[in-house]
Amino acid sequence: MKKRKLGRQGLEVSEIGLGCMGMSFAYGAADPKESARVLHRAIDLGIDFFDTAEIYGPWTNEEFLGRELGPKRHKVLIATKFGFKLGPNGERQGVDSRPASLRRAVEASLKRLRTDHIDLLYQHRLDPATPIEDTVAEMGRLVKEGKARFLGLSEVGAKTLRRAHAVHPISALQSEYSLWETGIEARVLPVLRELGVGLVPYSPVGRGFLTGAIKSPEDFAPNDFRRLSPRFSPENFSKNLQLVDEVRRIAAAHGATASQAALAWLLRRGPDMVPIPGTTRVAHLEENAAAASLALPESAWTAVDALIRDFRVSGLRYPPELMKMVEAD
Repeated sequence: MKKRKLGRQGLEVSEIGLGCMGMSFAYGAADPKESARVLHRAIDLGIDFFDTAEIYGPWTNEEFLGRELGPKRHKVLIATKFGFKLGPNGERQGVDSRPASLRRAVEASLKRLRTDHIDLLYQHRLDPATPIEDTVAEMGRLVKEGKARFLGLSEVGAKTLRRAHAVHPISALQSEYSLWETGIEARVLPVLRELGVGLVPYSPVGRGFLTGAIKSPEDFAPNDFRRLSPRFSPENFSKNLQLVDEVRRIAAAHGATASQAALAWLLRRGPDMVPIPGTTRVAHLEENAAAASLALPESAWTAVDALIRDFRVSGLRYPPELMKMVEAD
């Protein structure tokens, strides 16, 4: 698989990464043995960019990656995220990016990941009580100490991005971006290009929705996060399914799947984008990896672009209380 650059500081990763959250968090129970096979098969396919966070589990996702990828640490690039205040039992108690707190979080992540450095360290969500300058300055000190190599932010707006980048170069912004979520295009994406910051789109296949495999909200396990997502509510599900059906139709006409078309569409948006689809199945991993070499005729892409331009997605992408943590800009 080809490499792509994230930022101007020297970070190069596979053009498609792997989101690991679902292996231990949010989407119901996953088979740990199959998830382990996914990690190792990803390396075989040339995928070297693995995304996790302390909140995934919490803590257990980093531990899982540490166990499985530790012996192959020299072959992989690990991104993780800090920024939530967690109680003794892992309960979420808000956000916290104070310098001392983030340092403690990073030290703990290093132990769980069984490594001495994090390749890409993100602030997971903005902490309104802590100036971004203070947070990024401390992150920069971790870079100087060799505990992090490159820095990133997640779900911040253009103004915050500028302020952060003025303190220490930011290599990547992680934000939701896909065929059914294009909100960053108006203001954030131009600033990314201006500053030379890469984009890591998460949920690039719409939390699995754009695969076409989900037919009903009842397909989700009882403890699946998507049951709480407005876009998957009964009143919005059937409306949004129309988008999926059209993407599937366009892709199938050229021997591709909807998820491959969704990933290839992102790769076409620019060489500074590295989507991180998540999966817990080897078959799905291989399908996603094949999107890197997908070649559809321009007529197909014109049809896709027209579809997302005219289609109005129903529902917020997060429940209201979680949307408050996403900086609007």
